[in-house]
Amino acid sequence: MMGVSGNALVPIAMLGWVPLVSWFFSKLHPRQAAALAFVLGWMFLPVAKIPIKGLPDITKVTVSCAAIFLAAWFFDRERLSSFKLKPVDIPLLLWCTSPFFSSVFNGLGAYDGLSESMYQTFTWGLPYFVARVYFSDLQGLNTLGVMIFVGGLLYIPFCIEEIIMSPQLHRLTYGFHQHSFLQTMRGSGFRPMIFMEHGLMVAMWMVSASMLGLWLSHAGVIPRKWSIIPYGDLFRKFPLWLLLGALLVTTVLMKSSGALALLALGLITLYFSNKWKTTIIILVLLAVPPTYMITRATGIWSGEGLTNLIAEKFSEERAQSLQFRFDNENILVEKALDGSFFGWGGWNRSRVFDEDGKDISVTDGLWIITLGTKGIYGLVLLLIVVELPVLFLLYRSNPGLWHKPEYAAIAAMAVLLTLYMIDNLLNGMVNPIFMLFNGGMCGLLSQGVPLEEEEQENQIIAQIPAKTRFLGSHQSDWEKTRFLT
Repeated sequence: MMGVSGNALVPIAMLGWVPLVSWFFSKLHPRQAAALAFVLGWMFLPVAKIPIKGLPDITKVTVSCAAIFLAAWFFDRERLSSFKLKPVDIPLLLWCTSPFFSSVFNGLGAYDGLSESMYQTFTWGLPYFVARVYFSDLQGLNTLGVMIFVGGLLYIPFCIEEIIMSPQLHRLTYGFHQHSFLQTMRGSGFRPMIFMEHGLMVAMWMVSASMLGLWLSHAGVIPRKWSIIPYGDLFRKFPLWLLLGALLVTTVLMKSSGALALLALGLITLYFSNKWKTTIIILVLLAVPPTYMITRATGIWSGEGLTNLIAEKFSEERAQSLQFRFDNENILVEKALDGSFFGWGGWNRSRVFDEDGKDISVTDGLWIITLGTKGIYGLVLLLIVVELPVLFLLYRSNPGLWHKPEYAAIAAMAVLLTLYMIDNLLNGMVNPIFMLFNGGMCGLLSQGVPLEEEEQENQIIAQIPAKTRFLGSHQSDWEKTRFLT
């Protein structure tokens, strides 16, 4: 992520986001406003940081969350004031404070630990608590899911433009490239970055939008003819199949085979878990990350057989790339295990250097980065934070109900969280959208909602106006805003 650079639009966009979000809250239902503010901020604010002495840098994540909380204080203070921490929030709090122990146990001092913990809290904790306030029920999660689907649709023309013309939108708008341009080249074309940090992040965004769109449509949350534009009666309604088709085609054109594989795996998991009313498939996927981490950290599995298979059946180039990752993991694991239970802390202390002081290690996966910097303590917490809400959902709910409109979003988000943890084995993209899923699910599950009981489910449905079930607003609010349907 770049520091303060580029043109004047960088600070204007960052600081101007606060009054814009307040305007959203003044015009829309607060839940809709919060979802819209976060999604648009994540999609279009610059990949930059504005340093503030003694505080974490201003980034697109921090300014989006701060703007939502500030607007909520003025327009939705009762909901904001009613928020209370619950036992389900403890893993996230421990994860946010884990850098403190890494710094202290490595002699880096309490100030360094507090600074790193504050950064982690702003990056991971703020999106989580936004979701705990606004998306901690079935209606709220459906609202968020629909908004992300809309966000994916809005990104289609930008993706197509950068696929054809090369990733230049961030540079043309804000004055600088947010990442190495060389990494955008894929074969004879380009992988778009739009206004995100990396092309892989954009690919996962489109995968998330596609999966949510498909499953919400399958469940009947999104009608077959639908306008994505406010005051949509002034415009022709688009057939849903056309919107979904355009989104899927664009996702394929992103040239990210890993993301496409995760999308296919997620859709298969959702469909058959629901059809067979079983949790086994998701439980198997949840077991993949810890199994991989243990076998790689202990040296039980070298990965050589997998690279040989890929070289033989698919591509020698991809096999070499994967083997390069495995080789780096080997030396990074060895260095990590030489450190303390709380890792090496920051300042590149977990990386490997040769005799001349040259860094010879490459960190790709979030799991190996976490093991090196925060040790076994941090890695276990990362697993718990991401996977525990999914386990709670599997324990409490019947996958046979996941095709119902009320449960469509939470089911898709549970699978996306599972896939996100798998993706973190090879990539290190800290994506706040998944912490929104996490916070919303934790908030819902902390309320003791009996998701598995059909009778309770019908009672919930009966209390919600049919036209507003997925937006969670009263009929009067709907008629006032007429948003997204």
